[in-house]
Amino acid sequence: MPRLKGKVAVVTGASKGIGAGIAERFGAEGAKVVVNYSSSREGADKVVAKVKAAGGEAIAVQADVSKKQDVERLFAETKKAFGTVDILVNNAGVYEMRPLEEIDEKHFNRMFDLNVLGLLYATQGAAKAMNGSGSIINVSSVVSKTPAPGGSVYSATKGAVDVITRTLALELGPRKIRVNSLSPGFTVTEGVKSSGLEDAFTELAITRTPLGRVGQPDDIAKTAVFLASEDSGWITGETILVGGGIRL
Repeated sequence: MPRLKGKVAVVTGASKGIGAGIAERFGAEGAKVVVNYSSSREGADKVVAKVKAAGGEAIAVQADVSKKQDVERLFAETKKAFGTVDILVNNAGVYEMRPLEEIDEKHFNRMFDLNVLGLLYATQGAAKAMNGSGSIINVSSVVSKTPAPGGSVYSATKGAVDVITRTLALELGPRKIRVNSLSPGFTVTEGVKSSGLEDAFTELAITRTPLGRVGQPDDIAKTAVFLASEDSGWITGETILVGGGIRL
């Protein structure tokens, strides 16, 4: 029996990488999936096609979650297509490493607007649409626990995600909405591959990972399914590190 059969899931930033992996795994587990994207319609359509090819249901909806009006449209389109929302995965985010001397207002606002404010906007929309219960999964990062040099702003956004997770678990618990944080370790995505630093990152990550390999999007997606399903029905307000034991 698929663990998410009949559930409606919105996955933000799902046109590639970890978000795409989660959307595809949710579809395979029986969920109706809303594949959110900001700019890559082509990527989102590919994810939708994979979900449908596996027998699932999915639509792609464009929205920049850092913009409240876009988020309102995202959930309006979701309700129009599927009627309700049961699961939200706050995956959309950006990262950029800069040393202290190079941090400026643009760098700061770009990451906090999407990684933190966008998460809050999407959670507002999902909580309003959920009918008596639900699961919200915030994608954080290992850097919220073990930050790396040059990552003060990015790490701060993920630390904020973990604190928000705990706060909203308390706030939304009476409405039977669970809120948890999923923190990937180093994971090979399109962004990593296009950075030109994949080999260097991989070598560094493996030396700090007890299980001796780097992560793949599906490694993260499997844990997301657990947090979305009733298998984790007695878990809320928690941060789960998914990275083979990595410590940076």
